[in-house]
Amino acid sequence: MLKTTDLIVFLIYFVIVSAYGIYIYRRKKRQEETAADFFLAEGSLTWWAIGASLIASNISAEQFIGMSGSGFKLGLAISAYEWLAAASLIVVAIFFMPIYLKNKIFTMPQFLKTRYNETVALIMAVFWLFLYVAVNLTSILFLGTLAINSLTGGAHFHLIMIGLAAFALIITLGGMKVIGYTDVIQVLVLIIGGLVTTYIALTMVSDYFGLGKSVLAGFNKLMTEAPEHFKMIFDKPGPGASASEMSNYLDLPGVTMLIAGMWIANLNYWGCNQYITQRALGADLKTARTGILFAGFLKLIMPIIVVLPGIAAYVLFKNGQLQEQMAAGGTVNADNAYSAILAFLPTGLKGLSMAALTAAIVASLAGKANSISTIYTLDIYKKYVKKDASEKKLLWMGRVVIVVALLIAILANWNDLLGIGGAGGFIFIQKYTGYVSPAIFSVFLLGFFWKGNTSRAAIAGVIVGVVIMILFDKYLPGIAGNHTWLYTAFPNTNGVYEIPFMVSMGWAFFFSIVLMVIISFFDKKERLQTKGLEVDTKMFRVSNSTLVMSLVIIGVLLALYIIFW
Repeated sequence: MLKTTDLIVFLIYFVIVSAYGIYIYRRKKRQEETAADFFLAEGSLTWWAIGASLIASNISAEQFIGMSGSGFKLGLAISAYEWLAAASLIVVAIFFMPIYLKNKIFTMPQFLKTRYNETVALIMAVFWLFLYVAVNLTSILFLGTLAINSLTGGAHFHLIMIGLAAFALIITLGGMKVIGYTDVIQVLVLIIGGLVTTYIALTMVSDYFGLGKSVLAGFNKLMTEAPEHFKMIFDKPGPGASASEMSNYLDLPGVTMLIAGMWIANLNYWGCNQYITQRALGADLKTARTGILFAGFLKLIMPIIVVLPGIAAYVLFKNGQLQEQMAAGGTVNADNAYSAILAFLPTGLKGLSMAALTAAIVASLAGKANSISTIYTLDIYKKYVKKDASEKKLLWMGRVVIVVALLIAILANWNDLLGIGGAGGFIFIQKYTGYVSPAIFSVFLLGFFWKGNTSRAAIAGVIVGVVIMILFDKYLPGIAGNHTWLYTAFPNTNGVYEIPFMVSMGWAFFFSIVLMVIISFFDKKERLQTKGLEVDTKMFRVSNSTLVMSLVIIGVLLALYIIFW
């Protein structure tokens, strides 16, 4: 339970973020507010604000609770999402961002309209709105509420959920500039608070084994007590493999995920995602690139904050500790790992860690709500509902959409309609986002770099990509068997055979690409009329500072994979 000191620390955090947000908003209001300013903070975010905002919006309960829970279950291997994200950010900074900025792209549906046509843009806008509201916004709010509710005694779930949504609403209604600059404080709080939690977790381990309160001794003890939790690549299960080995491989299918699924997930998320890219779309190329690479550096340290506490909780639980916290109701729930560690923080530090967790949740909710508002207002409302809408009307509609989106998330979570509580939080989000990401990324990739891809091919690619994901995930093992040249299916925790969803993502991406190339090849008339984008190889040249930052990130990643392969 939180003590008075913890509540005071949390209140100080709340007052600082709110006051700074009000200050930024009032300073912005000295000039007439425009839609571009509200949705994109056009030209006003610095590189450090862009980088911090990317991380603050990305790191949420999805990581603190979901990824920490996956650390408890899977170990360091789940860090691939974070570490390969750093590599993906290099690709986005060098190759994707110049194309967006050169062609004055402000939303992802606008990109699709510019590159293809209105139909493609509308289909994808609807896809994104459904995904952002039904999966991302809802799951972030649910997991965040679950964690804070556990930390505060477990009796105020609905009240906490409404409070988180209200806090996010206050920040979001100020527009992207307020979000971007308050995110600087949010990311500072979440990193400091997260490192404090990791420190406590490691010293708990070292103290339990009689090694004193030493972070290094605690880390070394984790490696000796749970060596299987420090393996980045899982081997493909063979005959006689245990249920846990097969379950782990379903989530992270070894080298296969490095070839296909993980890259698709990361490049789509960081490069073709309104929620992320809009932070850099209002900046010049140098500022955008530096901010994105700064975010890449921050991604390298995230597993220290979100994965190590989960592994520490696993080692302590295995040795008879945290039984009450991890097995509430008689069933072990890996997503309780982070809050189980938080329960042992000293007074004051518990308040700081709750502030860090709240910062991550609120920043992600605000960013996601703003993206939902941006897509609906600029790509649906302005184009199809009110074509002559004034700036004032667009701003009003944008704020209404934010409120509606958060209300939908609250209603969906009131009785856990989506069943998020019954699944691993992080894997739940990744899996259902993965239903659409291969199709989306294939359309963007060909749209970037091949002028010949037609709008009809893009529509077919999107539809077929989603259908293939559903086919692979739900039906193919029952139709074609559990082992073919395309895949090997393994039994999940319920005994039902599944194809690893990252393998499914790889094949969905591949078949979408092949289909679009074939359709475009035979659709010669439209192919010749396709306008494409303004692309010049000079756009991809990088400054010395960008090159050095990129090489350092790559060097660190290679070292990490060599050590923990």
